[in-house]
Amino acid sequence: MMKTKILLMLLLISVVPAQFALTQDAKAKVSEPPQKFAIEVEVPASVGDVWHAFATSEGLSSWLFPNATVDLKPGGDWMVHFPGGGTGGGTIESFVPEKELVIAALAPEKFPAVRAQRTRAVFSFEPRGSGTVVRLTQSGWKSGDEWTKAYEYLLAGNAQLLATLHKRFVEGPMDWSKQR
Repeated sequence: MMKTKILLMLLLISVVPAQFALTQDAKAKVSEPPQKFAIEVEVPASVGDVWHAFATSEGLSSWLFPNATVDLKPGGDWMVHFPGGGTGGGTIESFVPEKELVIAALAPEKFPAVRAQRTRAVFSFEPRGSGTVVRLTQSGWKSGDEWTKAYEYLLAGNAQLLATLHKRFVEGPMDWSKQR
């Protein structure tokens, strides 16, 4: 299971260069207190197309992970099911179609306290010309070593996540059969 997750992370890192998150297209901003981060990327697609990529199982599976699940309702899953039984994503708290998706986010299993208490991930979608600005603001961070490590891990990982979304709209949906 851990080997599969490591391979997935290596796959994602190899698909989109890590420095992408530090370009003009994706910016990370950190503020304290309360500790939160915001990452944004401009995606070359309409708000409707980007919303579909976030708010449907088919759309999420086209770029995040095969067989992702979206049950678009408060309390519904926004979830990736990894081989071996691990999960990522979270529970939908609220949404405004084509404007905002709010998730009680699950941290990776290696951060059990953070995973149990969850953070709040707000994805917002804003039209800009013929594209869409997707902004992720993640808050609800607490003090402590595990929280600090999870914060650093998810800041980098979520920048990569948005870079992968950008790549999906530049190069097309992910062909998962070629990635395995």
